Amino acid sequence: MQLSHLRVLLAVAEHGGFTAAAEQTGMSQPHVSRSIAALEADLGTPLLLRRREGIALTEAGQRVVSRARETIRHFDLVRSDVAAAVGQVAGSLRLASLPSATGTLIAARLRSFGDRYPQVSVRVLEGYSPEIRAWLGNGAAEVGVVILPESGVHTVPLGADTMVALLPRDHALASARTVAVRALASEPFVLTTGGCRPVILKGVRQAGATLNIAYEAGELSAIIAMVDAGLGVSIVPTLGLPTDLGNAVIRPLDIPICRTLALAVPSLDDCTPAARAFLDHALVP
Repeated sequence: MQLSHLRVLLAVAEHGGFTAAAEQTGMSQPHVSRSIAALEADLGTPLLLRRREGIALTEAGQRVVSRARETIRHFDLVRSDVAAAVGQVAGSLRLASLPSATGTLIAARLRSFGDRYPQVSVRVLEGYSPEIRAWLGNGAAEVGVVILPESGVHTVPLGADTMVALLPRDHALASARTVAVRALASEPFVLTTGGCRPVILKGVRQAGATLNIAYEAGELSAIIAMVDAGLGVSIVPTLGLPTDLGNAVIRPLDIPICRTLALAVPSLDDCTPAARAFLDHALVP
């Protein structure tokens, strides 16, 4: 069994296919296929199910992936621990980020972190809160951007984000300087399925209202498009909001609804030197 074959299996499992895994690893697709075939032959059992709709792990594959993550993590720690012993930070860092935070809160920190720690290679995964929690839990990422409160992890503050009303430009409420949450809640509402959902629902409850949910969507771009088309109104974070909203406009809310973002690691005592260095770096003004 070769460590390189385990790395390929993880790439296929995390990206859902041979083509995506090849792009991520810099290998050709036939090389990825041969690596998986060699690993399956060595273990004597199929690890992947090849389906028309994509790749899925067998039960054995799921167990191998779980063990492989730990094996590769400990192997990679050898180099980073040796570097740390001589006062250096090296190795790799897998950072899971919310799409709205990557360009606004993470990118600048990654640039300055790279300048300070050039021996650390960084890979960014983007997903929503449930995916990020899963990646932190199964070891696919060492550091993740989470929305507070978040239990079971060590966090350091990253920033706060204010929610605003999103309405069609010709909507009656769009003429107001601030929009009442109670008035917004009574309109056909487009509610996010992402990490902001609990924050929005809590804010609406505190305003003594109940949402009239007409549509639900995960991507911010989809919510903007639906509001732009006049299908409803919404509450969205300002972080990552594009300047061009088409026929939609944003307005402040009469009751503040905010979310607090943080960087999280499963355990401060057990995190890699690169992850600890990134947390410390993120705290520097």
